[in-house]
Amino acid sequence: MTREPMLGRSRECAALDGLLDAVRAGESRVLVLHGEPGVGRTRLLEYATARARGFRVARVTGVESETELPYAGLHQLCAPFLGRLDRLPAPQRDALATAFGLAAGPSPARFLVGIAVLGLLADAAEQEPLVCAVDDAQWLDEVSAHTLAFVARRLLGERIALVLAVREPAPDAGFAGLPRLAVGRLSDGDARALLAAVVPGRLDERVRNRIVAETQGNPLALLELPHGLTPEELAGGFGRPDARPPAGRTEQAYLHRVRALPPGPRQLLLIAAAEPVGDVTLLTRAAALLGVEESAAACAEAAGLVTIGTRVRFRHPGVRSAAYRAASAEARQQVHRALADATDPDTDPDRRAWHLANATAGPHEQVAEELERSAGRAQARGGVAAAAAFLARAAELTADPAARAARALAAAQAKYQAGGYDTARELLDAASLGPLDERRLAQAELLRGRIVLAATSTGSALPMLVRAADRLEPLDAALAQQTYRDALDAALVVDRAPGGARLRDVARAVLAAPPGPPPVRNDLLLRGLAAMTVDGFAAGAPMVLSALDALRTEEVSPAEGLGWFPLAARMAFTVWDFDSSTVLSTRLVELARETGALSVLPSAILQLVSNRVLAGEMDRADALIAEARAIGEATGSHYLAHYASLVTEPWKGREAEVLRAVDAMARDADPGDAPGSGAWAKAVLYNGLGRYEEACAAAEQGAENLQEIGLAIRSMVELVESAARSGRRARAAEVADRIAGTARASGTDWALGTSAMVRAQVNDGPAAEALYQEAAERLGRTGVRITRARAHLLYGEWLRRENRRVDAREQLGIAHQALSRIGVKGFAERAWRELRATGTGPGTTAVPRRGAESRTAEPRTTLTAQEAQIARLAGGGMTNPEIGAQLFISPHTVEWHLRKVYTKLGVTSRRQLSGALVDEPAVPA
Repeated sequence: MTREPMLGRSRECAALDGLLDAVRAGESRVLVLHGEPGVGRTRLLEYATARARGFRVARVTGVESETELPYAGLHQLCAPFLGRLDRLPAPQRDALATAFGLAAGPSPARFLVGIAVLGLLADAAEQEPLVCAVDDAQWLDEVSAHTLAFVARRLLGERIALVLAVREPAPDAGFAGLPRLAVGRLSDGDARALLAAVVPGRLDERVRNRIVAETQGNPLALLELPHGLTPEELAGGFGRPDARPPAGRTEQAYLHRVRALPPGPRQLLLIAAAEPVGDVTLLTRAAALLGVEESAAACAEAAGLVTIGTRVRFRHPGVRSAAYRAASAEARQQVHRALADATDPDTDPDRRAWHLANATAGPHEQVAEELERSAGRAQARGGVAAAAAFLARAAELTADPAARAARALAAAQAKYQAGGYDTARELLDAASLGPLDERRLAQAELLRGRIVLAATSTGSALPMLVRAADRLEPLDAALAQQTYRDALDAALVVDRAPGGARLRDVARAVLAAPPGPPPVRNDLLLRGLAAMTVDGFAAGAPMVLSALDALRTEEVSPAEGLGWFPLAARMAFTVWDFDSSTVLSTRLVELARETGALSVLPSAILQLVSNRVLAGEMDRADALIAEARAIGEATGSHYLAHYASLVTEPWKGREAEVLRAVDAMARDADPGDAPGSGAWAKAVLYNGLGRYEEACAAAEQGAENLQEIGLAIRSMVELVESAARSGRRARAAEVADRIAGTARASGTDWALGTSAMVRAQVNDGPAAEALYQEAAERLGRTGVRITRARAHLLYGEWLRRENRRVDAREQLGIAHQALSRIGVKGFAERAWRELRATGTGPGTTAVPRRGAESRTAEPRTTLTAQEAQIARLAGGGMTNPEIGAQLFISPHTVEWHLRKVYTKLGVTSRRQLSGALVDEPAVPA
């Protein structure tokens, strides 16, 4: 163990000492040590663990050959703590048990697995602080790497240190954004000192200079290169003439040392290199089958290449590579065959199948079938990346062209689900070389379209999806329906695809297709949207409303909900059905959380954000956005922050933030993407600020975007207000009539109340007043608090212009109070200015202080979004574990936040929280 500071590493050692001190003081710390191979990352991890007196230490080592085995790294980390599994909430416990193969069950949700790991580590750290040391993190399997990054971003108040060592250059393991410390090369002086310490006897000065120059300050190369040189070379300077990078030089030195071993130890190293788990029992069994003598292990250890204790550990990953490369292809196959024979087919059939595959040189149907069965087991446990690897290898071992193409297509599907889009394309190309039946050809086209949609361009994907849907119609009605759904969803955000397909073209194809399979509600939703696009809003709205009612009230399976709720929630917004919008978007978020569907959860949260903003729950929306951004960071998605800003910032009157988000969205958009969200956001912003000319220009642009029907209608609402205020009364009246038509087709109070509000702005006298009163009454029966408050604001402004100051003050006071409490700054400022313009006098409503809110609302401004959410849940009676399970943080972190909440609000217990916070309506279930 390295207890004293290392030569040339005083800065890094000081950072690790500070990290441990912070954890001892009750905080959490994360650090990524990164640098090229051989710079001492592993030694620094040893230094940290040796200095961690009073800590519990958990170690993980990534292995390159295990990158396709999901949860392998996590299992190393969590194995010492699995006795605490029963202390986790049931969904988390079950997800982790299924992931580790401790229990049978459906595919575990990765999100739940991440929360379970966080909870397990936090629970272990309650008794004593914990150091998690992860070496060669770049070789962790994808699931483990992303889960550890997920955990790292949520460590707050736990006494946990997470230190990851990452080799560079390396594939992105998902650790971007975490605190990092570069481990560089040694200076010439430190390199000479290290070399002098490890080379006994006389060292020629020219040799010393050459080694220092060739190794370029790489410590491992300095330690290892002299072992590859003869005494003559050290003394006379006859070193290797080719100066290669340190990593290559190091591996060549290992190759030289491996080849210098006797056959027995060399074969033992090959077995260990081919079996990446480090299972000593398995190594012993395979060695016995191959006739390797027991003394071989001692010889290999004496050479300083490997340590064989409770598990097999190579001195450096380069030793593993060298041991494997030093063997012939026949020798490798022989070793894999022995490992397959030594592996228990009942307890570890998947690894046995993998060794059999590597032991096979040419086509072998029986082995391919075993791989295919293993892929099914891996898929059931959530390992889509492993399933893809098994299926791809199965395809390679398949002689029959048709079967090989089918397996390659299945592997491509698994790779797509795992996010490996480039590899999925290559497998699709391989599948296309073989004979595929018509159904599989259609599936291949669909998969190619989905890959392009996810990874490249919405516009380019649209024609592929349309062609796939057309081919699937006579073959698989359910899959064809889902493909049309995806095509319509893509067409809603792209003005024109490169192939010429547009929303109306896709909609006509949907209407021409035969009805989809039961349940009828999905077909109603799809055809309603198509009819709305082709024949007008009134033609499709009743079908959409009927489908929404069924989806809201009938039993829906998780698979159907994840597939259809996103479009349904979006269409509820379009047809003015606020109740369905609330219920479906809430259910979608809950379902995505429960299943861990990270591909769905961020967009689901943003749907709920839009709903909660309209409901006037800006704090709730901010908390959801914080969650969506955290998920976006974990998954590498950047559009979430921009889109979230477009949903909330216009209402807050923050022009700079809105314009930045609009520009960012425009940069990231496809050339044909419609500008609806940015145009609507600017229209709301400028109406709130009273800059009606700018609002009108933006609203005109948004209203022309008939692709996104819902946003176009909302832009029309902004257009009526801005046009009426900027002298375009005729244009405002024309648009108000269009809104009235959609409202009549919808028939909801939200629609009819909004219609009354916009028509009032283009009428005069008693007719205008009657419409304002109708708007206030209808909107008062809905949960759309922002629109209701705006109706009072517009009514009050009209009354002031009519010189009815007392009546105006009543309406403006209602509007100002509601808008201020919600946090809609721009419109609240408008109400304040109008109130000032009405004056004050005996018997009138007092003019509130500018920007004032009720006394009970003030504490909210002192809390962050997450603190406010935790305070509300705790005040409602939820325990720390229950809050942690809902918000995807540990109970210890909940307590950490609550301590800050108590201080900010001036309370001392959970019972006092509800009185210190503003009561807000709960999100309907």
